[in-house]
Amino acid sequence: MKILLTLLTSLLFILNLNGQDKTKDDVIEFTIDSSAVNTLNSTLKNLYAVISGEKGEKRNWKQFKYLFKPDAKLIPSGKNKANLYQVRYMSPEDYINNSGTWLEENGFFEKEISRRVNTFGPIAQVFSTYESYYSEKDTEPFMRGINSIQLLNDGKRWWVINIYWAQETENNPIPKAYLPD
Repeated sequence: MKILLTLLTSLLFILNLNGQDKTKDDVIEFTIDSSAVNTLNSTLKNLYAVISGEKGEKRNWKQFKYLFKPDAKLIPSGKNKANLYQVRYMSPEDYINNSGTWLEENGFFEKEISRRVNTFGPIAQVFSTYESYYSEKDTEPFMRGINSIQLLNDGKRWWVINIYWAQETENNPIPKAYLPD
């Protein structure tokens, strides 16, 4: 009887372990790279890298949220149905909830092609011109625009305070001053 009970317990344990098997994609455990915010350049490079990835590739949202100061905003602008420009205010969490699935399902790479930086003491304002692609292999962007990024250096690291952006349109092309030399 003891042997039968031991066999049944072992069998239940093995079946339970097999039922908990996960695919490689299910067990991705993202970490935070705290060195990514040591310099203005590394913070901006990480900002673009963390949202970029091929179709089906999960994003490191822990790292994304780590870049932003609490109460930071992401602010897209665009025209409404009345053809007037408007903005929408999102927290980093709102951005993840609104865009995260789309980025993963479609593939998305945002690449900085030009940068203009103004700093004063602990604050920086960056005009960062970008191109967007569905895959890193794409040769033509499907979209371009400018990110206006405000940052703060608190003495220990750089924080993203706001990202305010506009996409290029036929009627609103990117000025030559904000394109690569």
